[in-house]
Amino acid sequence: MNGNKADAQSVGPVDFLVLQFPGTDFNGEIMGQIADLVAAGTIRIIDLVVVAKSKYGSVATMEMQELSKDVSDALAPLQATISELITRDDLTAIAEELENDTTAAVMLYENVWAVKTMQAMIRAKGRVLAFERIPHEVVVEALDDVTALRVAEAA
Repeated sequence: MNGNKADAQSVGPVDFLVLQFPGTDFNGEIMGQIADLVAAGTIRIIDLVVVAKSKYGSVATMEMQELSKDVSDALAPLQATISELITRDDLTAIAEELENDTTAAVMLYENVWAVKTMQAMIRAKGRVLAFERIPHEVVVEALDDVTALRVAEAA
């Protein structure tokens, strides 16, 4: 990094992810999987905020430093930094989408695995012309359609 300005070659692609869970219990398995990605150096959690919506619809947002000791301890393996890049507007929009009696983990994470490839692309004076993440459900549906088409053609 150069002063306050980020060096384009030192920051990998960043994704915004919101995971919603029923009630206030985060599933230990998913947090364990994310912690494994962090420990392996695959991703780095840049920001993490918890948004809870009560069964009556009231909303509470909590930054890492505001969480209870139990929740904070459970999230500690994620090694999240507090960048404050997730805005109040982001959190308000997410809260509107949350169902009552649910909790969401709102994360920004850097894809650290991509940094070396991105550095090579920049040195080659290349640039990304398009990038889009295709949702899992869309991929599964498309694969199911292709399989059905192949079965129909074989019949």
